[in-house]
Amino acid sequence: MKTISTYNFRGKRALIRVDFNVPLNKATMEVTDATRIKAAIPTIKKVLNDGGSVVLMSHMGRPKNVPEPIFSLKNIISEIEKHLGHSVSFASDCIGERAFEKSAALQAGEVLLLENLRFHQREKKGGEDFAELLAKHGDVYINDAFGTAHRAHASTTVVTKFFPNDKMFGYLIEKEIESVDKVLNSTQKPLTAIVGGAKVSSKITIITKLLDKVDSLIIGGGMAYTFAKAMGGKVGNSLIENDFLETAKEIITEAKAKNVKLLIPIDTVASDEFSDEAETQICSTHAIPDGWMGLDIGDNAAEAFKAEILASKLILWNGPMGVFEMSKFQKGTKEIALAVAEATENGAFSLVGGGDSVAAVNKFNLANRVSHVSTGGGAMLEYLEGKQLPGIAAILND
Repeated sequence: MKTISTYNFRGKRALIRVDFNVPLNKATMEVTDATRIKAAIPTIKKVLNDGGSVVLMSHMGRPKNVPEPIFSLKNIISEIEKHLGHSVSFASDCIGERAFEKSAALQAGEVLLLENLRFHQREKKGGEDFAELLAKHGDVYINDAFGTAHRAHASTTVVTKFFPNDKMFGYLIEKEIESVDKVLNSTQKPLTAIVGGAKVSSKITIITKLLDKVDSLIIGGGMAYTFAKAMGGKVGNSLIENDFLETAKEIITEAKAKNVKLLIPIDTVASDEFSDEAETQICSTHAIPDGWMGLDIGDNAAEAFKAEILASKLILWNGPMGVFEMSKFQKGTKEIALAVAEATENGAFSLVGGGDSVAAVNKFNLANRVSHVSTGGGAMLEYLEGKQLPGIAAILND
């Protein structure tokens, strides 16, 4: 398999699948989080520095298979130019005569951005005819869109058929694969996984998979209350999944059998309503009064979790500890983020993934203090679960 580091792009047009599905301020149409754009810059610069040209393709949002101004990639050109330090031209469609003329006319050192791939329904359907048209834009194909690697779409998977000898991963996907492999396959110990978020149901597969790998499993967020109730606790009006109480009990039993230290929050910041203006009280996670709901971990839980994190050599973090978007309930997530950063600075390897976890490390300005921030929440989870990602397999399989 060819690699981006050893490939010479001189005189080549590189068709790069990036993931520029970034959030926008709906009023100003400005990018509010450029993490994914910044992550793709090294790959783009490698091609340009070699003397090649670049054609960028991406999706944005969930348009109804027709052009919608709010989802136009034209809105993010200035943000790409800012981080790339280079002008970027634009094609108002990703296929069609005008788009092909623009890509064919590219000179060494030039960059062209194609319009949103999902303005065409054949993208998500994996249409081979559509993929063949996209392939006309390049001499070599690079997939650097980890966030869509778990989708068998035309631009991530099918297009590789038309580059049998000139397809490769970009630097970002290389690092994503390396980081997940390091967590799953390293002999370093101890390995701690921090799994948060609202529901056990959305994380059951990854939790089950991790029980065979980790030394410690920290449970936070809304899902902690399902575990607390499964252990016989009273959780008031906290979010619980009654259908998964038996599942939670099985996880508790399995963790014990596999000698995995399972940590549930000792205490909770409870609120009388889901609001930043609500009344709050600290109480045991297993004794939340009726009419109150847990919205963050308490100080004792944060200290216990922090001690476990600081004793770790490998750390995986997916999911916040509470409703960190509200100032009253952000302390627990912030404390965990700081602990992961401190452990990293002490020599641990830390992988942070999942939209809310990434948003948290960015909110608290800690992204540069952890080892790797994954750009693909769903893709990272599926890869951790051991699933074959179509976008990865399409490059690996000749």
